[in-house]
Amino acid sequence: MKKVKVLVVCGYGINCEVETAYAFKINGASPEIVHLSEIFSGEKRIIDYHILCFPGGFLDGDHLGSAQACAHRFRFLKIKGKISLWDELMKFFNEGGLILGICNGFQLLVKTGLLPGGEYLGQRKVSLTYNNSGKFEDRWVYLKVNPNTPCIFLKGLNELYLPIRHGEGNFVPENEEILEELKQKNQIAIQYIDPKSKQPTTKYPYNPNGSIEGIAGITDPTGRIFGLMPHPEAFNHWTNHPRWTREKEKIAQGLLVFRNAIEWVRDNIL
Repeated sequence: MKKVKVLVVCGYGINCEVETAYAFKINGASPEIVHLSEIFSGEKRIIDYHILCFPGGFLDGDHLGSAQACAHRFRFLKIKGKISLWDELMKFFNEGGLILGICNGFQLLVKTGLLPGGEYLGQRKVSLTYNNSGKFEDRWVYLKVNPNTPCIFLKGLNELYLPIRHGEGNFVPENEEILEELKQKNQIAIQYIDPKSKQPTTKYPYNPNGSIEGIAGITDPTGRIFGLMPHPEAFNHWTNHPRWTREKEKIAQGLLVFRNAIEWVRDNIL
């Protein structure tokens, strides 16, 4: 069986690359952790892989805003002074590649304009800003998957319980029209919910950042680009669950996100 090749980037403040690569590996893929400098220099090429993953972390220390500096590199850097990195990224995507951004990776996707994508591909129409709580949030949250989302990574999933750890996860659309488009196209893929009502919420603490409509993650219209603030890679074994000794379900829910992507590549590309 051909291996699903996954590029997991690291460097410049990314710090979740090992567990992210592990989540892909135990699902049967062949991940490779690659430093961003190797991509910028042309030593490694994005188009040689099937899945591109931007893990969580603190790109460039977040000194200019979360993932801001790295986003500019992907938009304007030229590999060896000749090949546009953005054009390379577009070639990868147009040939069927999948792109996943987790936490800081999600911030990178919205600031490059990869999300919300579609007719706005390359344009910054949404962003992620400071949590309304005014502090870094590090705990687990309840999530509901939009049953109508085209997101490949969430196929067959309904509810998830995953950890979050971020200071800038408050989802902000450019205007009401953009938000309405995301709703109409089912690009709002996953939302924070109240565990009792099972409904999306903006109330703290179930919504850790105050994100509008409880948005925890969005997809592009194709379903092949997905960004989310929660960390699925951090729930890679059922003993990661904070109540694992009491829970009956012994499934590492985070792994299902990666499994869906790998299975899609096998069915559609290999």
